[in-house]
Amino acid sequence: MSADASASRHFALVAKAITYLRDHVREQPTLEQIAAAVHLSPQHLQRVFADWAGISPKRFLQYLTKEYARQQLATSANLLAVADAAGLSSTSRLHDLMVTCEAMTPGEIRAAARGIDIGYGFAPSPFGDALVAWTSRGICHFAFSVADEATMLTELSMRWPAAVLQRDDTRAQALVQQIFPHTPTRGSVHVVLRGTNFQIKVWEALLRIEPGQIVSYGQLARALHAPRAARAVGSAIAANTVGFLIPCHRVIREGGAVGEYRWGDERKQALMVWEAGRRGQAAMP
Repeated sequence: MSADASASRHFALVAKAITYLRDHVREQPTLEQIAAAVHLSPQHLQRVFADWAGISPKRFLQYLTKEYARQQLATSANLLAVADAAGLSSTSRLHDLMVTCEAMTPGEIRAAARGIDIGYGFAPSPFGDALVAWTSRGICHFAFSVADEATMLTELSMRWPAAVLQRDDTRAQALVQQIFPHTPTRGSVHVVLRGTNFQIKVWEALLRIEPGQIVSYGQLARALHAPRAARAVGSAIAANTVGFLIPCHRVIREGGAVGEYRWGDERKQALMVWEAGRRGQAAMP
């Protein structure tokens, strides 16, 4: 089994553990209790978390709490303003992955990508299988699997009804490995966005949130100089179809609740904890 497939399989176990931990977070379950809930030995569960998340189940549990989330929100009050001043080229980004983006023109959107070739494919990721699609200009779709392939492809074709879709799983796997490298690697990914002016403004703002950091919908709205638009910001985030690269998983509710996620609440928490764990590792001397 490849390292990518192994990480994807481990995520399925981690997702089950998250579900159990969310239901029993007040009880602070032991490693033995968590392991029993996912039908693994404590030693095996410890290895799964170490391999996948880089942290222990105990540390993982700490990252899941609302108290931790509220602490992070308190420290991120000026986060977007600072990031705005620094630009988008911060070298502290996870794995040094630089995400750049451009918006489709209104004419291109009206044409529904008529005459454009879109490649697509499925590949394993640390968060389960993913569907990635791209044009000659960059990635235009990234979705974690929450349904069967046929359903996910129907959604893709409905979004780009006039495009010519061509499957290429090999290219898709190469792109996913570029996004989630096995070892920290400098790289860049270009994304092509399709949305309203306000949606694109929100999505671009998300790129200024560092991996492992979180902000609230209200904080993001205020950073966009639209303090009363938290609901509209939430709607724009929900409309994002480029998962992870446009990091809508880094936005939560004011009280510390994770909130909904297009690709599953457990996956959103897994993304947040995975990044927090790596951020903590990077900060260690």
